[in-house]
Amino acid sequence: MQHETTQTETLGPKPRSQTQRAAAELRRMIVSNELPAGSNYLETELADMLDMSRTPVREATLMLEAQGLLEVRPRRGVRILSISPDDMEEIYQILTELECLAAERVAASGASAADLALLHEAADRMEASLKDDDREAWAAADEDFHARLVDLAGSARLKSIISTYNDQVRRARALTLYIRPLPTKSNEDHRALISALEKGDVQLARQLHREHRIAAKTLMISLLRKHGFHQV
Repeated sequence: MQHETTQTETLGPKPRSQTQRAAAELRRMIVSNELPAGSNYLETELADMLDMSRTPVREATLMLEAQGLLEVRPRRGVRILSISPDDMEEIYQILTELECLAAERVAASGASAADLALLHEAADRMEASLKDDDREAWAAADEDFHARLVDLAGSARLKSIISTYNDQVRRARALTLYIRPLPTKSNEDHRALISALEKGDVQLARQLHREHRIAAKTLMISLLRKHGFHQV
């Protein structure tokens, strides 16, 4: 009998709604500081920027407000939230615990060489980027490293929570990327973590990643305070 293709089988991935597209684009503009912290916009202005109607933009701003990226002020539009060193300290504390959990899970899972090759590849790109003096490429490779680590942990819930907080970290990193010291130590930390994961050393993986994230937090907050990026 000829197999009949069901409606479910013919459907591809569900296309993103206008609201989802608006949220993604606004998130990109905020994270890249194209919409700077402290700036204000009317709903109509954002709709014009995105070439969309006001309804999906309004719904998108409510989504981003829940993620701590902006504030919706009735009848006064939207304010892009500033980056508070105190907020960043709390966010990094949460991310440190969550990513350390991810590192533990990967070490305990006996990740394959093919899985860990993804981390090696990201670390290779980080090192190559520094040799080319390309900090933006380094930041992209560093973000890939952390994302792949979380992916290998195999927890959708963990990935979802970390993703929410990472949007705010990206904003702070974009501001401080060119005023921070050359991140050679960060690359060394990643290599050490991979080695611990290859050995399946759960305790060492957690310790190394905790030290790495604490160092990143300390540097980020000191730069934010020193240069007054939160004073907007």
